[in-house]
Amino acid sequence: MLYYWLKAFHIMAVIAWMAGMFYLPRLYVYHARAAKGSELSETFKVMERRLLRGIINPAMGATWVFGLLLAWQGDWWSAHWFHAKVALVLCMSLLHAFYSRWRRQFANDANRHSEGFYRVMNEVPTVLLIGIVILVVLKPF
Repeated sequence: MLYYWLKAFHIMAVIAWMAGMFYLPRLYVYHARAAKGSELSETFKVMERRLLRGIINPAMGATWVFGLLLAWQGDWWSAHWFHAKVALVLCMSLLHAFYSRWRRQFANDANRHSEGFYRVMNEVPTVLLIGIVILVVLKPF
């Protein structure tokens, strides 16, 4: 029964993490258009900080904790599909780190990227998530 509880909490954490990973770069798209120091820019700063610190960071941590506990319970350490999944989750975590860095740049009015850049970066979590789900569900190797 423990395995199913871990799986349920892992899925909830993944949903929260992905919701934030989809929404944060969308905020960056709009923030990149806002004038520095404007009321709109300051509002985006608050929204981005709260989203990252209040939802995305804890959800990522919970995803990793419950995912590793699931791997331990399922004894997946030698499964090749699991190695590939971990590689993609590491990529998602690295993307998360970039999102955090860009949030700090926006907070300091030092954004270096265009609206178009953030539009592209908004699609990266989707591609990673598709790969992760396929690996988990199909276990192709």
